[in-house]
Amino acid sequence: MSFQAYINNIKAKTGKSPEDFKKLAEEKGFLEAGEVKPTVKATQITNWLKEDFDLGHGHAMAIYASFKGKTE
Repeated sequence: MSFQAYINNIKAKTGKSPEDFKKLAEEKGFLEAGEVKPTVKATQITNWLKEDFDLGHGHAMAIYASFKGKTE
């Protein structure tokens, strides 16, 4: 599955785009000035996405990757 397919599936399931998740992650304190805080581990973010949005591991990692700047 391509990165874009993951993003499309997440949007279909949750109604949220990577930018929406980025705003929510900033509110949760995972990001600062649009960047993942150095003290935040990927597992913290993926666990949040799995628990709050019922995403699978691969989909949660796609959102995390988008936080790190991946777009493809």
